Amino acid sequence: MELRQLEILRAIVEAGSFTAAGQKLHVSQSAVSRQILLLEEELGDRVFQRVGKRVWLTPAGEMLLTAANRIFRDLQDTLTQIGGTRQEVRGTLRIAGGMTVCLYTFPRLLKRFRALHPRVELKITSGPTVDILAKIRSNQVDLGLLTMPIVEPDLVTVPVLKEEMVVVTSRRHPLSRKGRIQPPDVAQYPLILFERGSNTRRALDEFFLQEKIPIRVAMDTENVEIIKAMVETGIGITIIPYQAVARETRQGRFFCGRIAGRTLHREVAWIYPKSDYIPRAVQEVLALFQQMRPEFQPRPAPTRQGG
Repeated sequence: MELRQLEILRAIVEAGSFTAAGQKLHVSQSAVSRQILLLEEELGDRVFQRVGKRVWLTPAGEMLLTAANRIFRDLQDTLTQIGGTRQEVRGTLRIAGGMTVCLYTFPRLLKRFRALHPRVELKITSGPTVDILAKIRSNQVDLGLLTMPIVEPDLVTVPVLKEEMVVVTSRRHPLSRKGRIQPPDVAQYPLILFERGSNTRRALDEFFLQEKIPIRVAMDTENVEIIKAMVETGIGITIIPYQAVARETRQGRFFCGRIAGRTLHREVAWIYPKSDYIPRAVQEVLALFQQMRPEFQPRPAPTRQGG
């Protein structure tokens, strides 16, 4: 088995076909097919199944891809260590997070990162926590910023941010005229929430259960922009991280307020593989985030009294 064969395997998975992989690697499609055939003969098993013009990994191929990603990651780490920490940071950084993180945290963070390290290629992935954890384990993602709780003994978990959750309504909604929002007030209106199964939704469901609030869920979705659009049109109200509506609230598009007697938070953490060596690009992102952390923790104005 040769590194070139593993490189071709990864290129096929990324490109989606033998022909596209050949174009990416500047070799002919027949050369790609030949190397995969030799690889399958050596393994005694197929690594791809072909459906029309598309190809899909077999279980053996999935195992081999995980090993290939780890090998190339270790090779890059070794080259970085040999080069020393004074060299310019290069390579590829693959970073992942949920929808809210990708919309409101990553843009500012990675804009600053790119200005400091222009030779690093950035690849961003968004998706459910379970999918991102699987990609971290298979070395398809280097670093994830995910909502707690996450208890994974084989991964490093570093809590870094507490985001305040607030009740959000349209500006003309009856709740916007209340001085204090009581827990039972939330039960009077349809709710538009994050999808079931997400850690953020679990935290809210626990709150509703504790307060014995009989909620009415009009819609649930992973997309915070859809939630905001529905709330703005008056279809319902929501409870989401303040960071997601800070700008629109300042502009007067939304009302947001705390629930009296309760401060709702969700905590996010960096997740990455346990290893004797942390890639330098990952170290640089972690350090930069620590410097910028106050920017990612805007606080809503105090709720007015009375009403």
